[in-house]
Amino acid sequence: MNSQAIAANVAAEATRPARARWREFCALALGFWAGEKSRRAWSLTGFVALCIALQLGAQLSINEWNRKFFDALESKNVEALSWATILLPALVALSGLAISGTLVARMTLQMRWREWLTEKLAGWWLEDQRYYRLEIAAAEQTSPEYRIAKDVQLAVEPLVEFAVGFLTALATALAFVGILWTVGGALELNLFGARLVLPGYLGFAAVIYATIAGGLAYFAGRPLVPAVAQKNEAEAQFLSELTRLKENAESIALIRGDADELSSVLQNYRRVVTAWIRQIHRNGVIATVQSANGALVPLIPLVLVAPKYLTGALTLGAVMQLTAAFVSVQIAFNWFIDNSVRVAEWMASANRVDELAEALESLDIAVIMEEKEFIDFGVSDDDTIHLEDLAVAHRNGRIVIAGANVVIPTGEKLLVAGPSGTGKSTLVRALAGLWPWGSGRILLPKDAHIAFVPQKPYIPLGTLRQAMLYSISDKDITDDMLEGAMRRCGLGYLVKHLDEEQRWDQTLSGGERQRTAFVRLLLERPQIIIMDEATSALDEESQVSMLRLFNEDLAGATVISVGHRVGMEDFHDKKLVLERRPAGAHITSRKLQKSLWHLFDDAALH
Repeated sequence: MNSQAIAANVAAEATRPARARWREFCALALGFWAGEKSRRAWSLTGFVALCIALQLGAQLSINEWNRKFFDALESKNVEALSWATILLPALVALSGLAISGTLVARMTLQMRWREWLTEKLAGWWLEDQRYYRLEIAAAEQTSPEYRIAKDVQLAVEPLVEFAVGFLTALATALAFVGILWTVGGALELNLFGARLVLPGYLGFAAVIYATIAGGLAYFAGRPLVPAVAQKNEAEAQFLSELTRLKENAESIALIRGDADELSSVLQNYRRVVTAWIRQIHRNGVIATVQSANGALVPLIPLVLVAPKYLTGALTLGAVMQLTAAFVSVQIAFNWFIDNSVRVAEWMASANRVDELAEALESLDIAVIMEEKEFIDFGVSDDDTIHLEDLAVAHRNGRIVIAGANVVIPTGEKLLVAGPSGTGKSTLVRALAGLWPWGSGRILLPKDAHIAFVPQKPYIPLGTLRQAMLYSISDKDITDDMLEGAMRRCGLGYLVKHLDEEQRWDQTLSGGERQRTAFVRLLLERPQIIIMDEATSALDEESQVSMLRLFNEDLAGATVISVGHRVGMEDFHDKKLVLERRPAGAHITSRKLQKSLWHLFDDAALH
């Protein structure tokens, strides 16, 4: 697809009305029946349809049994009553098995469909660092993790129930309207001396009543959709606030920010309450419609069949059969009444899932709409790193770095420095491929193994061994190699805890987490290492110990690091200084004269 076509598609997406989102969600989710798992999807769908057919057959059999039983009771036919009594347990068992089978089939389909969609969205979100870029480029898409974990469930599970309910209701309505038409027969009326015959009057009455009740339910429930959407959004924001508080608990506790955080939490919850009150009001209106309908449904068929029963045209068994059939038709047609609240909740969750899908889809083409330039990434032909006319910008277009023309030979150790706010970390993220906004070119060696070391290394859940080996693709690392790297990085005292599983992200100090990142570097042996304040939590002696790795164990690696602490220059060959200017920070470089710091013995460091 060319850029003009992509731009047209993006523009169309931007102007798409919100009411179409649930359709877009369905288009995305229905891929379950067309992809690799289509065979499983269709098998489960067929099983659900079979169970629905068995369930309808059981209902029709019980309806017919009602007529025979009450006819035998009216005529005091003991033999017929005995056969009906014997047959009843079999009919009940058939109905129970059909209902149980439908439940199991439906829940299995829900589970497998949710599994497929979760894998698709989670994979999409985690691929190509979209989880990172989404926070920058589409910050309005709050709580993507909530949308994947919860909204997918709330969008998929009810949809299966709706489909099963709709098919069951449709089949039930058609079958029992047929019974009303044939068993109820025609109604003869004398109006002003004229004889009027109404064929199948009970069938018509059931459909007309259901249409009126369904219309009232629709108009009563329609305003509920935006009310539910607002409540779900408020709930997601409230959850996000609590999660943020938990993640920053230590910082908040140290500065005694409890009162401010409580005020913020309660303010967010008040938004939830306000949205909830709107939903409660709409639910009250719907409950009124449901209550009136529930009171009328059992009485209307009795009133309609009473004239024919009193004239002897209908037996007691026929009256009971027709009454049960009329109620069954209403239950089928009132499916929308009974599910109007859930339909509204489903649409709200489906909209939120589609918003996430749209945001993920538009990440790579947003630049076309915004008419901004992106940094061009390419492959160098001389195994060195080239920055050619590189300009790095914020997403709003403001240039933070301009005029960068730098060549970084293989094995060179480059220190990036400059005043706060000149874009040092942004430059590092651009080199790591995480920041595309700007212009110019970044050329990297072909198939180079690049490692990025942030200021706060990530520690996953699990054992300490898993934390040390996180993101390392080489699975042939022996215990001796791991233990040696840990001792080399001053973490030897943790070797005995390697196979212990606990919250290491909370147990390890900031300095220990940074040492863990250097353990990974020793085991991974990357060709290019990009660091952002990677030693900020270490004391000076520990920093010297870690930086000496680049002159010894990792001497052949190209290193690009951001740092401002004393002693950093002694372990780098060149220094790039970002200087603040009106048009954006510019880069100057100079070679560094090595001191004797790196010759100090650090054998006593732990």
